[in-house]
Amino acid sequence: MKPLVKIVPPLRIIGVLLLALTGCRKELCYTHDEHSYSVKTHVKADWEQEWERTYYVDWEEVWREEWPREYDEFRPDPGTGIRALVYTDGKMSESNLEQEGGRLHMSEGTHTLLFYNNNTEYIVFDEVASSATATATTRTRTRSNFTTLHEGERTITPPDMLYGAFVREYTAEKTLEAVSLPVEMRPLTYSYLIRYRFASGQQYVAQARGALAGMAEKVYLQDGHTDGTSATLLFDCKVDEIGCTALLQSFGVPDYSYTDGYTTDQTNKSYVLSLEVQLKNGKKLDYTFDVSRMVQAQPRGGVIQVTDIVVSDEDGQEGGSGGFDVDVDGWGDQIDIPLPLG
Repeated sequence: MKPLVKIVPPLRIIGVLLLALTGCRKELCYTHDEHSYSVKTHVKADWEQEWERTYYVDWEEVWREEWPREYDEFRPDPGTGIRALVYTDGKMSESNLEQEGGRLHMSEGTHTLLFYNNNTEYIVFDEVASSATATATTRTRTRSNFTTLHEGERTITPPDMLYGAFVREYTAEKTLEAVSLPVEMRPLTYSYLIRYRFASGQQYVAQARGALAGMAEKVYLQDGHTDGTSATLLFDCKVDEIGCTALLQSFGVPDYSYTDGYTTDQTNKSYVLSLEVQLKNGKKLDYTFDVSRMVQAQPRGGVIQVTDIVVSDEDGQEGGSGGFDVDVDGWGDQIDIPLPLG
């Protein structure tokens, strides 16, 4: 019988076998995108949760302690996700990212980047083919028997909370490691706390709604500025034991730039606030207020308060103790919701 011969494989064969069993080394796995030379830009989003900007009044500094809600309670929530628009050589592509950001897919080269939150309901985006013309507006809202406050203005529903960010020039390069791109998502809509206070007759009020005329109809996503187009915002109010209150979101005032402030003469610019109340006996009363000075001093959110509103006993007790019908005809608003064709 011949003796057994132990065969030792060459070291090169052992190395190949080990590589096959353990997987490829990072620098050799060029077929795997995460290990290859490719564009690996990862957006890291930070959300600036401001509900108003200081212009004339610093509300955060002078907030009144006796008010029932704290200043920080009005801070908006971050968006639940991000829409990313990538502009390259006159062409645009879009993708969606998580709230915290994520990998932004694009080719090697120089791009312009535009971001906004993708969880809005009433916002309408327009002219997004170019970052310079991309705007956000909101839907038309009509109210039966509504008395026009500003002739020719479109009446609209208040916009959702909108954030945006813009990167004018970003050069994407192929790398082995991920490249972080910090992005600050800044508010493009702001809130006005509107307070109606009664001198007498508050006890007769069952329901209320308001309107604010002269506000910006749209905002430019690139830098948050507004042009001269104005609109009237229609909104509902909460009735309590001391008056009526609304937290109204808007694009701010027309003709305003973050870098330059007002871009036109505001001397003759007017803003009108209205209040319509439905009394418990079913009667409707309307009030209007010139709030031009208050709004001009607060171009991006703030507090608007009107006082000394009176509901007379004669109005409040008219018709006896008839009940209030919440479904009374003409009280509900109508919102124009575009439907897809085809």
